[in-house]
Amino acid sequence: MKRIVLIDRKWWIIFLSVYGVFVFLPFAAPVFMYWKLDGLGRAVYFFYSFFCHQLPERSLFFFGEKWMYLFSEISTVWQNTDNPMILRQFVGTPEMGWKVAWSDRMISMYGGVWLAGLLWGLLPKYRGRVSFWFLILFALPMALDGGTHFLSDLGGLTSGFRYTNDWLAVLTNHAFAPSFYLGDALGSFNSWMRWITGLLFGFGLVWWAFPYVGETFQ
Repeated sequence: MKRIVLIDRKWWIIFLSVYGVFVFLPFAAPVFMYWKLDGLGRAVYFFYSFFCHQLPERSLFFFGEKWMYLFSEISTVWQNTDNPMILRQFVGTPEMGWKVAWSDRMISMYGGVWLAGLLWGLLPKYRGRVSFWFLILFALPMALDGGTHFLSDLGGLTSGFRYTNDWLAVLTNHAFAPSFYLGDALGSFNSWMRWITGLLFGFGLVWWAFPYVGETFQ
């Protein structure tokens, strides 16, 4: 029995360690840039560009005046902001700080898996197997949010229905501040949706998949 428990615990610890490096390494990119280790910083940006769009208006910034910047603020220091493939190359400035190599959605999604994995191991009473529909239920909000963002971006990063959210303002009778409806900055509707739906997906995936992984090792 002790041997089984040890094996079960080992795969969990290995997952948290190895996957944790993958999840948290993007936070080292702005640190490297701040320390003027540009080569290391840009290597991290390049590697994670295959996993994330890294659009700066949807990314956190370290060592600057703000945690996130509006599209209009980024456009004052970076050219060709109409082209997402060029816009994503902006990593920051000494004045604005340097962006994390994850967008906010990727932080919440990948980070949500790591956090849920940690809690799954610490809360054995709640490890019961759940159905595949449980995963679908937790993944659907992110699919809807990401899908509508994708469709909105096709019409322009600053003109789509998910950038202005005029539809939401009408539905809520403008009950919130204008900054809540417009753009992607922290505190906006778009930002809240990316953080929340990413976390939901992470927890849904872990609670559905981890029981199978644990049984395999046992």
